[in-house]
Amino acid sequence: MTEHPATQVLPTSEPAAPTPPYVTVVLPAYNEQDHVLAEVERICGALDESEFSYEVLAIDDASTDGTLAVLRAAEERFPHVKVVPFRRNGGSGTARRIGTTMARGQVVVWTDADMTYPNERIPELVRILRDDPSYDQVVGARTTEEGTHKILRVPAKWLIRKVAERLSNQRIPDLNSGLRAFRREVSLPYLRLLPPGFSCVTTITLAFLQNQHDIKYVDIHYAKRAGVSKFHFVRDAYRYILQVLRMVMYFDPLKVLMPLALWLAGIGLLKGVVDMVRHPFYFPASTVLLVVSGLMIGSLALLSDLVVRSRDGV
Repeated sequence: MTEHPATQVLPTSEPAAPTPPYVTVVLPAYNEQDHVLAEVERICGALDESEFSYEVLAIDDASTDGTLAVLRAAEERFPHVKVVPFRRNGGSGTARRIGTTMARGQVVVWTDADMTYPNERIPELVRILRDDPSYDQVVGARTTEEGTHKILRVPAKWLIRKVAERLSNQRIPDLNSGLRAFRREVSLPYLRLLPPGFSCVTTITLAFLQNQHDIKYVDIHYAKRAGVSKFHFVRDAYRYILQVLRMVMYFDPLKVLMPLALWLAGIGLLKGVVDMVRHPFYFPASTVLLVVSGLMIGSLALLSDLVVRSRDGV
């Protein structure tokens, strides 16, 4: 039986999937109700005037003030803004990791909501990645320090940066800048390494450097933060140096452990020669302890290096 033409069902074409944006800005916010709207306006204004399609993932990290309400209102005003609310506080590292995982853009931008970074320069950082495929990350390197505890922070951050440069054999103008753009695809294997706190930016820098991903540094002005800082000098400085050592141990444990092993063993052997001259065939416990400690740490260094080189993936 032939179906009448009037009753035939014509095939319908499914609507095309929306084109993903080129840039995703991940903006963590925790108790920033007084200025987060100004930051959203500045970011969207800069990207609206640029040639890039974009989205802004505004992540409320379980704020206890009115930050979430302000972001919800901004979401209605700005079509490119999407609010991601957390039910419990996870830290800026957690927010950036989840935001990067959710991102649809080829380029991901990390920044802060405290008015310290010149977010109007975000398109400039993205253009560097677009125009020069040899770079995988662009970091805004701060030329001044305007954070709290400035007298203590400047020498502490200089020392930590020098340790990182020595261990990574790389010049690092700014180890923990919060303003950076990077290729999302390159970053994905390293996201699981990110700690929950402030040192996540240190981690992503070292992860790229240790795996031969080139980073370009662009000088930026750093303003005094709006609102109350969440940085705790002693606790967060300790976490920074610990994270530097952890990352280098993760990628190149010989660089951390072997110098210590050689120094201990060398001092022990030298002391043993002196002991042999002073008291033939008598070696104090301190001499034996130095040599044995050096041998044990050296063995641990070689074993750690073997584990690093035999694992799959990152």
